[in-house]
Amino acid sequence: QVRIKESGGGLVQPGGSLRLSCTVSRFTSGHYAIGWFRQAPGKEREGVSFISMSDGSTYVDRSVKGRFTISRENGKNTVYLQMNSLKPEDTAVYYCAAGTGWGTFEPYEYAYWGQGSQVTVSS
Repeated sequence: QVRIKESGGGLVQPGGSLRLSCTVSRFTSGHYAIGWFRQAPGKEREGVSFISMSDGSTYVDRSVKGRFTISRENGKNTVYLQMNSLKPEDTAVYYCAAGTGWGTFEPYEYAYWGQGSQVTVSS
């Protein structure tokens, strides 16, 4: 059974930084992607970034481009989302998800989801 472990959420002041981590275990296919999504209260879940675990290619949504960076730890099924220059509108529950393929912002393409990490940006 695939397991996803997230960590790294918390409370930060505007302009601050946080790093989320996501470790995926027992994923049988070598061709898969890990995506980060977020959902703010009263809003739909939206894609933030994803990375192909096959070739390391990445994509970052325009709303966070230049502030958020996705990366992976070589040799391990661990992905990081480095979030800098955080804004109050970044406040949301952030979810890590894993699915076969090259990566996408379509949630239904991801079969496995983490429990979510609360990120709150407030002074």
